[in-house]
Amino acid sequence: MINVLQPIEEGLRILDQTQLPHHEHYLTLTHVDDLTDAIRRLCIRGAPLLGVAGAFGVWLGIGDLSRADTRQDVFWPSLQALAENIASSRPTAINLRIGVQRALKAIEPLRDKSADTWREQALQVAFEIMKEDAELCARISENGAVLIRPGMGILTHCNTGSLATAGIGTALGIIRRAHQEEKDIRVFVDETRPVLQGSRLTAWELERDGIPCTLISDNMAAHLMQLKRIHGVVVGADRIARNGDTANKIGTYALAVLCNYHRLPFYVAAPQTTLDLSIASGSEIPIEERDPDEIRTVAGHPVAPAGIPCANPAFDVTPASLITAIVTERQVYYGPKYLFT
Repeated sequence: MINVLQPIEEGLRILDQTQLPHHEHYLTLTHVDDLTDAIRRLCIRGAPLLGVAGAFGVWLGIGDLSRADTRQDVFWPSLQALAENIASSRPTAINLRIGVQRALKAIEPLRDKSADTWREQALQVAFEIMKEDAELCARISENGAVLIRPGMGILTHCNTGSLATAGIGTALGIIRRAHQEEKDIRVFVDETRPVLQGSRLTAWELERDGIPCTLISDNMAAHLMQLKRIHGVVVGADRIARNGDTANKIGTYALAVLCNYHRLPFYVAAPQTTLDLSIASGSEIPIEERDPDEIRTVAGHPVAPAGIPCANPAFDVTPASLITAIVTERQVYYGPKYLFT
């Protein structure tokens, strides 16, 4: 397992994922603003892991506020505002908001207690979410591995492994489990433009685990499906609507369309917490728009005219009708459409 995030005396220690695969560099975050900045810059990322980070963010925030003003009429509203700032730092991933809200809910009955008591409670919640996520990943992997046939060529998109969760991963966890079961799978990793989470992170994780994989550019998937080298796709999710529409890293929708045309299975793997029952369909999922320079540059090097207008949505929404199955820790939901009620 990769030690991606851990509390230390000075604050929170995280693996800076923007430096991978070339440097395993750790950052020490001492204030909540350090964490929100790290989240926005993708130093720490992945929907399930952001849920853990959200609770740790409340823990850091209480420490910041206690050094400023501990009056009851000031402290609680300030903490709520701080929590909202954490939750909105990546608006599409629902797990981040859930982690923040869970920490706040645990603290609220202790409002007449000291800031130290609040901080201890937030830390306990963060550890609970971390432990639970590791267990959820194991169950998702077990449930999803049933779908993987021996000798299958599997394409995965973005990064859904130990860098994105507190366990072995969701979609990548399924791949790990299938490899452990000696199913002789062939893993294809697409680069995942524009930030290259596939080539930088997923390929790094798989090599680290000794799981053979082949890296492809994002526009090669259709060709390899046509050649019958890719037999299915498994991806993660950042938010799933009540009808099963799924928001995931930009490019996911295109892969689902390709699978539909080639009559290949398209699987989504995510914990139940990623299901947002408050929204009916994917049209209600907020899509984060990121810095245009992520498009104009690669690893800091310009690849386009300076200042050219860019569209840079970080996520897209795959309709439930294109999803073969959604794998959670509870069960595998089969069928062309889903209604989670």
